[in-house]
Amino acid sequence: MERENAIASGSSTLNERLKLAFGLTALIWITGLVGHFTPLLEWPALALYVIGGIGVVIWRGTSKSEWAEMYLAGGDLKKSLKWGVIGGILLLLLAMMNTKKMMTTSDAAKMMSGMESLLLNRSLFYFYPILVLAEEFLWRGIMFSALIEKGFNKHLTVLLTTIFFLLNHFAVAPVGLMERALLAMMAFPLGIVNGYISVSTRNVWGSVLAHTILMIAMLAAIQMRF
Repeated sequence: MERENAIASGSSTLNERLKLAFGLTALIWITGLVGHFTPLLEWPALALYVIGGIGVVIWRGTSKSEWAEMYLAGGDLKKSLKWGVIGGILLLLLAMMNTKKMMTTSDAAKMMSGMESLLLNRSLFYFYPILVLAEEFLWRGIMFSALIEKGFNKHLTVLLTTIFFLLNHFAVAPVGLMERALLAMMAFPLGIVNGYISVSTRNVWGSVLAHTILMIAMLAAIQMRF
């Protein structure tokens, strides 16, 4: 009887996390769409993305002790960080090459003018570590882990969460459409790499590390104006 109750309780909390993951994603996208047609643009959606992604994880972790279930504790941390460094370096090299090619033409440089304005004129460099945590907590920590625990195929889960991660850049990035497309292009390999790091280690911190390395490369490339 106790075992059956434990199974039922585990299934209930899993379903709650799935609903939270997809519900939060839907709310972010709706907020972004509405904001796009107002003077507020995508800023409310971006704020919801950051607060929601981090807030849900902290809430579930503290109230339900789901740190391990969301890959924030347990798993193989050492392996996760090792692959985070390897994956991050490979992504860094890819991003540096792509950004350098884009910045060699005036048209390409204009495409990134919005990001350059946000980073340089509004000094949002220091916001990115928080954004990285929010993204990895939502896509790999909440959604990815719940789908795997639900029994979804790991390769399908990697692809599905990567697509959601990619599309989300169109909902929350307060820049032009071409810049969103460029960000989404970089999100695809990042989502694939981080998905496989997460599923193989059951730990999200390697994904956070790889994401951080990639963001450093992108920010450095824009600041240096290749």
